[in-house]
Amino acid sequence: MLSTDDLKGHDEQRLAHLALGFITMAYVWHRGDGDVRKVLPSNIAVPYCELSEKLGLPPILVYADCVLANWKKKDPSGPMTYENMDILFSFPGGDCSKGFFLVSLLVETAAFSAIKVIPTVLRAVHHEDEEALQIALLDIAENLKHALEVFKKIGGYVDPNLFYKVLRVYLSGWKGNPELPEGLLYQGVWDTPKQFAGGSAGQSSIFQCLDLVLGTGQTTDRGPAAEFLKDMQAYMPLAHQKFLCFLESCPSAREFVLSRGSANLKEAYDKSVQALVSLRNYHLGVVKMYLLDPAKNQSREEKTAGEPSEQESRGTGGTDFMKVLKTIRTKTAQSLLKDR
Repeated sequence: MLSTDDLKGHDEQRLAHLALGFITMAYVWHRGDGDVRKVLPSNIAVPYCELSEKLGLPPILVYADCVLANWKKKDPSGPMTYENMDILFSFPGGDCSKGFFLVSLLVETAAFSAIKVIPTVLRAVHHEDEEALQIALLDIAENLKHALEVFKKIGGYVDPNLFYKVLRVYLSGWKGNPELPEGLLYQGVWDTPKQFAGGSAGQSSIFQCLDLVLGTGQTTDRGPAAEFLKDMQAYMPLAHQKFLCFLESCPSAREFVLSRGSANLKEAYDKSVQALVSLRNYHLGVVKMYLLDPAKNQSREEKTAGEPSEQESRGTGGTDFMKVLKTIRTKTAQSLLKDR
């Protein structure tokens, strides 16, 4: 039985959550061939759930584990570049894990530069400073363009077939997954199985932050996309969740831009929103390349007719991902102020 008592501080707790997450995924999905474990033994389940409760995270491998906490620099004094970085834990599939997790992390670090502009945006709106807001919005647009350029490197590091046939399996959760329809039983913790979504980019807090600051209204509807984004907040670190709650209570930059009517300010706002649309467009293409196309190829190989099965058309988070992603992309594009 592992003990969490000797874990000192947030960093050690996060690393332990990462390690237990990888152990759990490897145990549950075994060789990734459909031979699935439905019960997580108590010597893993008990410390995993204790630690998860301390951190405010669910007991499953989340994006904050496999991407945000799963890296090191080869040369500690060197830059955060792919060449100078490695991951701490990986799944089968060669360098597929490294490519997927590190490119995702580098997209996060590029987009984080846009997050650092948020206080400037909030101050500018509060003080009705159009010039400062215009500069800040253009800064966000440039940072998101850089994030897109980093994202485009994924094709050079991650093989679509390896991702689909191997890594996707180990990242899958037990919510909305027919292989574990009731969920996973955490032995020694709960008497009934629990359902949790697998790690996905939907659990990144950065883009939900930008949606709130830019006022794209992603979570104001009651549709599946809004519900998905709200659900994913429970899979983020507590500090990220609190920051999102704070941003929800802040004045809308979009409303300020609309009320001012300055052509230059509207143009700057649209550039930032368009940069977010472009990222989401590219993400849709990545999903097609890494999930839909391999699923169709596998169906052809197995000589089964028609479209991919329901599970093949769902993301690691247990969602019908294309419908959700298209809704989010369309909602973002509808925020553009051009011709208004």
